Amino acid sequence: MEKKTNSMFLLGITLVAAIGGLLFGYDTAVISGAAESIKSYLIDSLHLGSFIYGVTISSALIGCIIGGIISGQFASKFGRKNSLIISSVLFLIASLGAAYPEFLFFTKGHPTIGLLIAFNIYRIIGGIGVGLASAVCPIYIGEMAPANVRGRLVSFNQFMIILGMLVAYFVNYSIANGRSQHWIDDIGWRYMFAYCGVPALMFGIFLLLVPETPRYLSLTNKSDKALAILTKINGAKAAKSILHEIQQTVDVSTEKLFTYGKGVIIIGILLSVFQQFVGINVALYYAPRIFESMGAGQNASLMETTIMGLVNVIFTVVAIMTVDKWGRRPLLMVGSIGMALGMIGVATMAYIGAIGIATLIFIIIYTASFMMSWGPICWVLVSEIFPNKIRGRAVAIAVAAQWAANYLISSTYPVMMQHSGAMTYGFYGLMSILSAIFVWKFVPETKGKTLEEMENTWSKSA
Repeated sequence: MEKKTNSMFLLGITLVAAIGGLLFGYDTAVISGAAESIKSYLIDSLHLGSFIYGVTISSALIGCIIGGIISGQFASKFGRKNSLIISSVLFLIASLGAAYPEFLFFTKGHPTIGLLIAFNIYRIIGGIGVGLASAVCPIYIGEMAPANVRGRLVSFNQFMIILGMLVAYFVNYSIANGRSQHWIDDIGWRYMFAYCGVPALMFGIFLLLVPETPRYLSLTNKSDKALAILTKINGAKAAKSILHEIQQTVDVSTEKLFTYGKGVIIIGILLSVFQQFVGINVALYYAPRIFESMGAGQNASLMETTIMGLVNVIFTVVAIMTVDKWGRRPLLMVGSIGMALGMIGVATMAYIGAIGIATLIFIIIYTASFMMSWGPICWVLVSEIFPNKIRGRAVAIAVAAQWAANYLISSTYPVMMQHSGAMTYGFYGLMSILSAIFVWKFVPETKGKTLEEMENTWSKSA
């Protein structure tokens, strides 16, 4: 096989697809800066309790679960590219709707239960976009990329997710910095949501310029178009060989989900569940509240959250640079150990009541360990371990499980913290330890293998 690939073309389509990751990150992190204003405007003014507050802050995750569930159907029926276009439209509607939920039916400054429901509906719509993008972006990049750089390119999607979170933290801080709390509660939080509309519009426009994946085109009997794209990426000689491998795995009637055994599906689900049960989104969603609990004011907590976001970006780059050299399994296990140390450290600080700079250091150790391992590598594995004929449906199941686990962990965090901070963080530390054992015992190494070679692995074990 020719080693030379059209790097610029491959990078270009990866960048476009990864804008979905940017939107994913922004949409899930923006709530961290707006949470207190939402509480003031829609929760406290209506005399509602912490349960409704937790549901509202986490409502986008309901949409994420829905988006994950339907992603397989959409990716198979409409294609990878068109599914991403649909997600861009959902992002745009959600960003504008969440910024001004009073549109048409309600009056600004007069919160009602109906307005609270409308806000949650817009957040759920955005969540559906996130769920679609979170499943389809890695599939799109994974099906485009040659085996020797697939891990790096799919990891780049995670880089964009973390970059989107950093952008959200920075935007939140920039909007709030120097402003009165009254202005933030009245106007500022709306800008935080509205700014997501700009990349959402760009995403939809740029998607019109990129091709469908060759594997999906082969699945839909468009081999000539598949060959043309493969030729542009890999060169003519390699393209014919790759297309032949693809056709050997797709020129059969659609397989049942468990054709390759239940093991691959269970591993995919557990990868997704562990990625959330280690508690990462608690650190990301509630970061400003965590820092405020250490004594920082709101603006200072937003700045500290932004710094944490920058650390996350740096360590995601570490994963991108090493995933195709060191492999998936070593990075996951090293990351699990680092996360366990970080969370057990936070739990210890909470238990002895010594909340301060040490806690911040342990949180950074924890998040940095996640970003160099489970953050990007989970998405890499989910995009590549499933055989071609079941990939869309299998990824949908894994992603839906991931968002369901995310919702469970995020929505229960406030209630768990009311009982015991040490117990809460200790639980996440325990999950980090279990995640290392899971990888060591059950997760196969996929470094350097084509998607078709991975299919043969599961065929032999079925």
